Amino acid sequence: MPTPGKPFSVVAPFEPAGDQPEAIEGLVRDIRAGAPATCLLGATGTGKTFTMAHVIAKIGKPTLIISHNKTLAAQLYEELRGFMPENSVNYFVSYYDY
Repeated sequence: MPTPGKPFSVVAPFEPAGDQPEAIEGLVRDIRAGAPATCLLGATGTGKTFTMAHVIAKIGKPTLIISHNKTLAAQLYEELRGFMPENSVNYFVSYYDY
C-alpha cells in the first residue's frame, strides 16, 4: 500500500507514446465509470506493462495483477518495480498444483 498522502507514481526516462496515451485514458475512464471488466490488448513489446503502470498511477488505488504463468508474473513484477520504485510492488507465486 502506498504511504498515506503519497500518490502512486511512474518513473521512466520516456513518456507514453503511440497508442499508449489513448489506451491509458480509455482504461482509466472505464475503471472510473465502474466497468465490471476492461482489457488491455497488445503485441509483445508494445508497452503494456508501462501502460498498466500509468493506469495504476492515475487511478491511485492498490491493484492486483494476475498472470497465467510464473515466468510472466516474475517479468511483470520486475518491470513494475522498475517503473514504480517509490511504491510497494509485491510478488506472490502459489506453488499449489491444481
